Amino acid sequence: MGLYSTIKEDFLNVKRNDPALHSTFELFFNYPGLWALIFYRHAHWLHQKGLRFLPRFISGLGQFLTTIDIHPAAQIGRRLFIDHGVGVVIGETAVIGDDVLIYQQVTLGGVSLTKGKRHPTIEDNVVVGAGAKILGDIIIGQNSKVGANSVVVKNVPPDSTAIGIPARVIRRGLDKTPLSHNKIPDINKEIFEYLIKRIEVLEHALKSGDSQLIDKEDHELAEIYDAFIKSMD
Repeated sequence: MGLYSTIKEDFLNVKRNDPALHSTFELFFNYPGLWALIFYRHAHWLHQKGLRFLPRFISGLGQFLTTIDIHPAAQIGRRLFIDHGVGVVIGETAVIGDDVLIYQQVTLGGVSLTKGKRHPTIEDNVVVGAGAKILGDIIIGQNSKVGANSVVVKNVPPDSTAIGIPARVIRRGLDKTPLSHNKIPDINKEIFEYLIKRIEVLEHALKSGDSQLIDKEDHELAEIYDAFIKSMD
């Protein structure tokens, strides 16, 4: 697919994905993610021709106008949608597949100053929530989701959901529903609540000596803990 065919597809992709869009006219003023992508497409095309200064100049101009920093050497597939987009950073050796959705304040960054592949690979159909940081030469598998403000430093398998700091995989298996942050569990809160309840059971055991009640409460806690661990396998 040629450069301008790809750009045309980028425009159509916004129309298809954003319910807030009410007219084509809005595309020219309210979508910095789209314009950052257009600047990137031109800069990347020139970079592939062996030029260095001009692509970086175009990239810098795009960053100034959109507050989105995409290195011209990054490899971005078709139909990327950067929603809202402010503060997004995509590093030099990052690779992004097709039909990826990225929200504002996302960083695809490196953790090394050495040359070579040092930024993430985001495979097809991935959703990256607002504020997420994906760092290093790692892979986010296809159809996966990264929760808002998560910090991902390890590979995420395909068809998974990862959240937290550092991010943990809390769900595996293909899930075609949107990334509903209001339904994502607070895994740190859940494990602390489990530990507190466990301590209460032990204190009760020391004071009362009621073994039957203790066994029942301990069994219930064990079931909760097992379900929690299985959700992170």
